[in-house]
Amino acid sequence: MTRLRRAAGRATGRVTGRAAAVATALAGTLSALLAPAAAHAAPAGCRTVTTAALDAEQARLQDTRTAAFTERSGLDDLLRGFPAALCAARNANRAERVVDAWGRALWQAGVDRAQGRRPHGELPALDDRPLYWTRLAMTVQLARWEPRFDVDRAGLRARFEDASRGLDDGFGNARQVRRIFVSGFDPYGLDSEPRRANPAGAAVLQLHGQRITLADGSTAEVRAVVLPVRYGDFDDGIVERAFGPHLRPGRQSADLITSISQGYPGKFTLEAWAGRARSADPATDNVRALSGGTTRHPVDAPGLADGPQFIRTTLPTDAMTAVQQPYPVLLNTPVTEIPAGATEPVVRPDGPTPGSRAVAGGGGGYLSNEVAYRSNRLRLDLAPELPGGHLHTPVLTGLPAQQDQVTSPEFENNEAAISGEVRAIIGSATL
Repeated sequence: MTRLRRAAGRATGRVTGRAAAVATALAGTLSALLAPAAAHAAPAGCRTVTTAALDAEQARLQDTRTAAFTERSGLDDLLRGFPAALCAARNANRAERVVDAWGRALWQAGVDRAQGRRPHGELPALDDRPLYWTRLAMTVQLARWEPRFDVDRAGLRARFEDASRGLDDGFGNARQVRRIFVSGFDPYGLDSEPRRANPAGAAVLQLHGQRITLADGSTAEVRAVVLPVRYGDFDDGIVERAFGPHLRPGRQSADLITSISQGYPGKFTLEAWAGRARSADPATDNVRALSGGTTRHPVDAPGLADGPQFIRTTLPTDAMTAVQQPYPVLLNTPVTEIPAGATEPVVRPDGPTPGSRAVAGGGGGYLSNEVAYRSNRLRLDLAPELPGGHLHTPVLTGLPAQQDQVTSPEFENNEAAISGEVRAIIGSATL
């Protein structure tokens, strides 16, 4: 627990404004809430169960390799202490404070680890997988907790997820500093390869809270979130909750937004168009859910607010595609549409035609396209002149052939190269 208190103290000294308020509250809350967990034992009478129903994502923790990402990363103290902190809660309000505080502590630990401010164990600091698997294991602990009072379990998990993904960690109040807000993603495709990482998640953890020099010589602060690969969370508005505060006027407003995800082998792409539709089935999300949409029969996400079929990027693409090392950066202009009056999908190499139905943007019909559409649809409502769009990274390769090994020099070098170029691409922006 000592490391957690030091992390909270470092957070308090590093940020200002809203972020400072969050960090100060975190430090005080942790002092009160973590103390009972110091021995990593549940208080007498605390009830837990081992029969709680797990979703498909949580069930992957049964693969013993996944435990290595927590045990070998220096994040195991959070996993050991969380059950006792939950058991120390004596009412529903206290339980909310517990999950908020521990979610923030996990997010800060993941950021500090990625940026070398926290011991990172045997695994490389840049690795995004420890944050993902530790969060997932903590959601299992939350599911197994049996309080002696009524709680909103779904609400507690949502609070923990938001806090542990950075959704309540905002910009500081520094003057003469531009603001850039970015999102990454969790690893995905884990049924076939549970050791996968997501270079977009790794890159934004590296960038969160950092100041970078832009092409015009100005300074920008970067803030980030890491989003789940789950349709249900998108249906529940996580993208709008993440981006909304930074698109509305006020102290948290951004000067540029971009979502980031893993895309194509060997290249970066800036997506010229985001499409409204889901059309990726039979590809599933991390809980094995389908979207209900295919290329021949695209669908809109449930509850998605009105908007155009396609939204064009407003990022400074000429400046950002000038970065070409170590991977080329290309502007990706094709879309898939059903033309006006037609019934069959057609690929258009130079963007959509008037009156067409969106099938897929440049980023396809999966959640990487949807985060671009949702964030930029909201941008059109709240800040239409703001630069916004989507960046796809190269596919991260280099996992060792030996299935019992979770990292290799090639994997780590590739992850570092991608993260470094994400920083360079964002830094090339002209605002």
